[in-house]
Amino acid sequence: MNPRILEPYLDISLAKLLMIGGKGGVGKTTCSAAIAFHLARSGQKTLLISSDPTPSLSDIFEIEIGPREKQIKGVEHLYGLEINSEVILQRWKERFGPEIHEVLSAFANLDYDFLDYIGGAPGIEEEYMLHYIVELVEGGRYDRVVWDTAPAGHTLRLLHLPQLFLNHLEAAARFYMNLYGAFEKIANTVRLKKSKRSILQIIEGWKELSQKILNFIRDGRRTSYVIVTIAEALGVRLTERILKDFDAFNLSVGHLLINHLVQEADCAFHRRRQAMQRKYLNQLRDAYGKRMSLIEIPLQADEVKGIKRIREISNILFPEKKRPHR
Repeated sequence: MNPRILEPYLDISLAKLLMIGGKGGVGKTTCSAAIAFHLARSGQKTLLISSDPTPSLSDIFEIEIGPREKQIKGVEHLYGLEINSEVILQRWKERFGPEIHEVLSAFANLDYDFLDYIGGAPGIEEEYMLHYIVELVEGGRYDRVVWDTAPAGHTLRLLHLPQLFLNHLEAAARFYMNLYGAFEKIANTVRLKKSKRSILQIIEGWKELSQKILNFIRDGRRTSYVIVTIAEALGVRLTERILKDFDAFNLSVGHLLINHLVQEADCAFHRRRQAMQRKYLNQLRDAYGKRMSLIEIPLQADEVKGIKRIREISNILFPEKKRPHR
């Protein structure tokens, strides 16, 4: 079983944002790090982002990365960022808080903490996470952005954001309009005395923002997707679910990385495991081999930590003939 070649310039050459998805525990962060390492080594200024609630970029690179963009020591052109819910909510409040509070306080004496309620909207964390990352991509400071997403449920939620998001916002607006007996008045007024925009205008503006973000992640010229899985029942089933949802939203996955494969079975234990993996590997090949690139990654004897081990995984994904000579 030889590792198959990942063609990095086949269908992600124009995509500035590369999203890596899959269930937890399949080596998603390791693959993200190896891909980002390759892009940086090719001379492209690359930002590697983790939005996993328990990010492990710092552990893999053996340096403290944290919630601010930081250059990865020892790898030219590579930067890392670990972003979490608290940071995202704070940045969301800084970005949108003042205008919302201005409108709401025009007809009610509201505590600024009410923003925490709106900030708890279903999907708002992912919504602003996407907004923040799209801004990083479009800002022009990086040639490529590799996003190590949280486990699969997080990625799937991204596809269902707009309705959840807008339903919550509209419910919040109606609640306060009804509370003060002013729904019709607010809905029909052009300007509130103390604000420049009405709540409904803000909601409409956020709807446009949400659509802009969805257009970005659906544009194959700007965003490309890689799914990481393993040749086991749960891995295969979850991959099927992910790809069905992607198909429903017209999102194209270019690569499927199949990790932790037993390459040389030299004992009874490994022969049994290899036979089990081959069963599911064949299922994945039959189901997806004609529509995307399948890349097989051998099981590693050692844990992947540090630049040397990340380079080894990168060399598996990008063999010598595909790597730039620097």
